[in-house]
This record gives sequence, structure tokens and C-alpha cells, in this order.
Amino acid sequence: MNFLDLTLQYNSIKGEIDAAVKRVLDSAAFIGGKEVEEFEKEIAQFLGVKYAIGVNSGTDALFLSLKALTIGQGDEVITTPFTFIATAGVIANCGAKPVFVDINPETFNIDPSKIEEKITKRTKVILPVHLFGQMADMDKIMEIARKHNLFVIEDAAQAIGAEYKGKKAGTIGDFGCFSFFPAKNLGAFGDGGMVVTNNEELANKIRLLKNHGSSPKEKYLNLIIGTNSRLDAIQAAILRVKLKYLSKWSKERAEKADYYNEKLKGVGDIIAPVMGIDRTHIFHQYTIRTKSREELQKYLKEKEIPTMVYYPLPLHLQLAFKYLCCNKGDFPEAEKASEEVLSLPIYPEISPKDQGSIINNIKEFFK
Repeated sequence: MNFLDLTLQYNSIKGEIDAAVKRVLDSAAFIGGKEVEEFEKEIAQFLGVKYAIGVNSGTDALFLSLKALTIGQGDEVITTPFTFIATAGVIANCGAKPVFVDINPETFNIDPSKIEEKITKRTKVILPVHLFGQMADMDKIMEIARKHNLFVIEDAAQAIGAEYKGKKAGTIGDFGCFSFFPAKNLGAFGDGGMVVTNNEELANKIRLLKNHGSSPKEKYLNLIIGTNSRLDAIQAAILRVKLKYLSKWSKERAEKADYYNEKLKGVGDIIAPVMGIDRTHIFHQYTIRTKSREELQKYLKEKEIPTMVYYPLPLHLQLAFKYLCCNKGDFPEAEKASEEVLSLPIYPEISPKDQGSIINNIKEFFK
């Protein structure tokens, strides 16, 4: 059993994927070009935004969004300590200071009720993460941002297609940032990312930044200092094929999650994923909580059932952020979650037999 088996997905659409890759090879247009342009249009249409700009990773999507807003030395960006390091890493790499706010223990997303107390005259951006496939409380976040004249960048790397009050992840803030890392719900065959926005000026800024600041009219006229963060044509071609299946795959993930919910109800002290009101969940991860996390994970490993812990150490306690002088106890909900969360295998192609084995072994553990 695998935690995620991408070979099953590939085999189900092999003909289309192989044809898409061959199309790029035959065209010999490997950087930019039609495949990237068409994929950007298709993503924009899928999400319901005006502009989508392909970049080379979800990390770069976040980094370039901050750069486009001229975030730098002396600025502060509010975000969550319970996420992958890239979210806060890009803030630091811009020269700004990550300012952490604790999470809602039910959804694992940033707790809007704790944001305002962290706002200072240096605060420029709120950067919520839509963790595990469920969106943060965007109404409250946007209300706070408007009140204090702050930008909002949505880290939607794990939440493509998830909705909040009918709006898709990444479409509510000033920027939405996506990752196409292979393990994501919409995954490339390598790295890839996307920035989306409804602001033409900001979209143009991202296009400049991702291509060395090069003028769209004159290649070797560089208007600003940028970088090399382009989405490869082969990745775009592959993602175009997969995008057609994304809604179907998300529905199938939700069905697998429902099955887990039904069968794990009342088992031990397990807390199944909690869905916030007015939103959908695309289950990039199916993450349970239990005070017996370490013992359960060890038991399942002995039964050859793979699990993952996202995330074992919150960012404020990482050595990389020691300079922020945070202490254990500063963000109790994030710390508690890091000790209790366990992600179970979930993907559209997981077999009833494998899911049944996972459930039965968990029940056996708690007997």
C-alpha cells in the first residue's frame, strides 16, 4: 500500500498524457508558448478570475506575489505557524518578518479572531493558508484587511477547487497562489505553480518579475529586476489534461473522506476532519486527531499501512526561525495539533480493500 499512488492516476489517462507530451516535443516550444498560454486561460476560467500567470512552483507564486506588492525590509506579514515552511520562508526571503497567529483547532486554519492583536504599523499583508484542502474564514480575514488597509495573499497550494460561499480558493484576496507539485490534487510531473488575480496591474507585475523583468515588447529591455520562474510547456500540457478531471477527482476524494468519517465515528478518541460552514473540502489530506498519534502511527507502520504527519513541528519552533525569538507555548493550538495530527492515505483511486484495511487496523488499535 502507498500513501499516494500516482501510477494509478497516470495509467487512467496515459493516452492523453503521452499525446500531450508528444505534442510539446514535436513543437520544440519548451518554454512558454501555446501550451502555457492555454493552460493559464483554462485555469482562469476554472477559478473564475481574470488573470492567471504560470510560474515554476507554489513557493515562487508566493514569493513573486510579495515582491509584486513591494514587500521588503521592515515590513511584517501575518500568517500561520501550522503550515509548510515555504509560506513563511518566502516572507523572510523578501526581507520581511513573518508574524504568526494561532490556528482554529477544528479547521487547522488561521484564527481570524487573533489577527488584529498582531497588526502593527509595519503590517502590510495577511497571508492565510487553506490547509489540507479547506479554505480559511475569508470573510473575516477580508474585513480585517479592509479595515487596516492590508493586502491579502491566499496560499491555496493545497486547496485548488475548494470553495467558500461559492467562491473558489485563491480568488478572494489580492493574489491566489497555487502549487502543482506532483502530490497535489492537480499535480504536474515536476514542479509548477500559478498566481491568479483580478487586478491587471498586479498581473502585469508578476509577468515581469517571473521573466527577469523583461519587457513583453522588447526581450532585452529589462524594466525591473526579476527572476527566472517560468512554467515549462511540458508541465502545462500535462496539467491541461489533468484539469479536465480535477472536479471528478475532488468529488471522489470527498467520497473516500465520507467513508472514513462514517467508519471511524466513535473509534477511540479520534477526531475526524471538521468542515467549516459555507465551504467545501477537497481533501488534499485526510487528517485525523488523536492523543495516541505516535502509538497509532507506529502500529499502522507495523501493519504496512503508510501515514504522514503534517506537520510535526510548527514553524515558530523551527530552528530556521529561531531569530524570531518565539517560545514553546506561544501558539498552543498549533503546538497541540502538531502532536496529534495524522494523515491517512486518500486519493481518488484508493481501493475499498485498502481503505477497509486502514479502518479495520485503526479499530483494532483502539480495542
